[in-house]
Amino acid sequence: MVDAARARKLADRIQQIVAEMLERRIKDPRLGFVTVTDTRITNDLRDATVYYTVYGSDGERAETAAALESAKGVIRSEVGRKTGVRHTPSITFVMDSLMENAAHIDDLLAQARAKDAEVARAAQGASPAGDANPYREPDSAEDEDDDLDDLDEDDEDDEDEPGFDGHGAAGDGEDGRPGRPSS
Repeated sequence: MVDAARARKLADRIQQIVAEMLERRIKDPRLGFVTVTDTRITNDLRDATVYYTVYGSDGERAETAAALESAKGVIRSEVGRKTGVRHTPSITFVMDSLMENAAHIDDLLAQARAKDAEVARAAQGASPAGDANPYREPDSAEDEDDDLDDLDEDDEDDEDEPGFDGHGAAGDGEDGRPGRPSS
């Protein structure tokens, strides 16, 4: 295995060499307006994948793919000569769908904006279905004090009940002290 930084440097160098070759040395009439977008290389430096985009129609893209495939040997030998590595990596050209993905995302965002505008137009003259404030609010501070007084009175009622000895619900133990009842 090779250091990842070295592999990345070699991939960048291969990308530069391929782009330069396509611009200056490859004179195939089938070659369209090609842009090399990325290059990836395996960790063993044996296989390089060159991603490219082509501006034009589907026919021009197919012709460009055929031109790149036929020029692959010349490009590989130039990569080997300029990089100086012991084993020149095999090169695979892959059409990068970055532009199509970006256009698709733009279309989806435009649809979302249109739906948001439609919802905003519908909500413009709308009113709530229920009360304006669905949460219960006390009328005044006196109501809150009354509620607290009711709770205190409930606690006092327990003391007035017959048989209340002041102990909790746990019951009394065998010795009369509060605790677990005898079994």
